[in-house]
Amino acid sequence: MNTPSLAAERDAAIAWLMGRVNYERAAVVPPAEEAFKLDRIRELLRRLGDPHTALRIVHVAGTKGKGSTSAMIAAACEAAGLRTGLYTSPHLEKLEERFTVGGQPCTAAELVALVERIRPIAEAMQCEPVGGPTFFDLTTAMALQHFADRRTDAVVLEVGLGGRLDSTNVVTPALSVITSISLEHTALLGATRDKIAYEKAGILKPGVPAVSGVADAEAGDVIEQISAERGCPFWRRGRDFDIETAENDWRFTRRCENGSSEVIEGVIPALPGRAQTENASVALAALGVLADQGWALPIDARRLGINTGRLPARMERIAGDPLVIIDGAHNDASARALAEALDELCRLERGGVAPREQRVLVVAISDDKDKAAIIEPLARRFGHFIATRFIENPRAAQPEKVAETARRLVVEGTTIELADTPQLAWDAAQRQAADVVVFAGSLLFAAEARRLVLAERGAPLSGPA
Repeated sequence: MNTPSLAAERDAAIAWLMGRVNYERAAVVPPAEEAFKLDRIRELLRRLGDPHTALRIVHVAGTKGKGSTSAMIAAACEAAGLRTGLYTSPHLEKLEERFTVGGQPCTAAELVALVERIRPIAEAMQCEPVGGPTFFDLTTAMALQHFADRRTDAVVLEVGLGGRLDSTNVVTPALSVITSISLEHTALLGATRDKIAYEKAGILKPGVPAVSGVADAEAGDVIEQISAERGCPFWRRGRDFDIETAENDWRFTRRCENGSSEVIEGVIPALPGRAQTENASVALAALGVLADQGWALPIDARRLGINTGRLPARMERIAGDPLVIIDGAHNDASARALAEALDELCRLERGGVAPREQRVLVVAISDDKDKAAIIEPLARRFGHFIATRFIENPRAAQPEKVAETARRLVVEGTTIELADTPQLAWDAAQRQAADVVVFAGSLLFAAEARRLVLAERGAPLSGPA
């Protein structure tokens, strides 16, 4: 429990961090080459003593699935007895969630100590030509320092945005992973899949093994070409590894480094849907490559990690009446994945599938996102649509904009209404007497919606409900 003094110190530490340049909260982000520079994070880490150089790291990038894949890899490492650090972003409730060890977030006392250590360095840099580190530079450095302080055996490091210029891309990992490619952050990463693939492939390091789950042929070829140029041993989903699925019969196969084949059966990801199956195959491939390198990762531990690893607000079911499903779907690919898994998510909790008329979709979307791409895969599966906005970040699109897009996409007879806040949207959804309410459109919105629902139902905020 936090003492009043510690709570005040934590609040001051968080306030200082939030006062740094923070592109997660910026309504407008400058061009990538201006906004994202690795010299700041490199200098920051150098002055900290380069804590990352002693860590065994798995570096995970991708348009979607990187959070779930990272969680599965980390869970498997933990199941194998490795003290494992996991760095993800953004957080849902507390900043400490971004860096966990053994599944436990950094404590308030540890957070305060990390800020006290890093603050004088950052403020000195602010007055120098290199410039002050950004919020994400700082949290990345804090995570790496925390993992070094905790003497972790393994670290799973999720990329924040893109890859090539992301603050995490100063590490030399044991393995690089790219989960998927789809159109997102096009103003920063490029307007085509091959350009986005180039940015994601920026995490590939000379000679470091790489695993790609990218299905798109053109984007996949870009990644494979860059891996060849950098001499990376390379595994590609669909050719070198995959999961075959049938009712009650899941089978993972992988080409091992020595040319033999490995088979793992009984793999059942914690979440349903084809997208999660693909994430599971990438995670298993990554774990297998690490095992080939000598990491102590027995097959039972790998299987357990896949079967249990998950993050909050990723197709998360919250039991009650109505059933609530919260998902951070924020692009076309993740929205399609949610739509495809929706019936199975309902069956898992309800034992059956509610008709369209008994489903309510509540959506809030960042203004820089393709609203139609997010809404279109979901629109025909709901009888009621509520457009709202998240309120703790200025990037939210106005509800009127979201509703305007929805009107072009929903089927005849679907009701559409506006709500100015997540609370008003939740109140409106409950008035519909629906069987299922789905919140989607953004992880920022998912965090706010999740907090409302769990608080009302008296459930804890930490971890999946």
